[in-house]
Amino acid sequence: MKKLFLLSVFVMSLMTTLNAQNHFRAGLNGGIPIGDAGDLATFAIAIDLGYILEISDDFDAGIETGYTNYFGKDNFDDFNFIPVNGVANYDLSDEFSAEGGIGIAISLETGGGTDLYWKFGFAYDLDEASDLSLTYRSVSGGNGFSVDGIFLGYRRGF
Repeated sequence: MKKLFLLSVFVMSLMTTLNAQNHFRAGLNGGIPIGDAGDLATFAIAIDLGYILEISDDFDAGIETGYTNYFGKDNFDDFNFIPVNGVANYDLSDEFSAEGGIGIAISLETGGGTDLYWKFGFAYDLDEASDLSLTYRSVSGGNGFSVDGIFLGYRRGF
């Protein structure tokens, strides 16, 4: 019982310390499919969840995951995936930042696999904890087909 109590105190202290220096963030994004994806889908939605570490005053890095769904048009089904990527943010000014990320997209389709996932964009800070972002996101398959979109989103840090 004593070990469990000490372990609980240690974990709570660690979480408090990490939360004071870093933060979780969540975002909701609406997207317009372009390129190959524009022929198959009408709209896309993405949910992002991340954990960010402050490296310096102007640079943050971390990990991110989430869920992305492209809504099929005509006779095409929806297609969706889970991105898992590293992400880096650089403050260009007090209000604007640039962001890039690279990782994998795990297909949720029957027989789907993993493909290269990357994104690049900019964010405008609304306040200390939230921003609006504009990102270009791409999943590049090995067969020359890619799923690309331009996304506008709202993100909040915790």
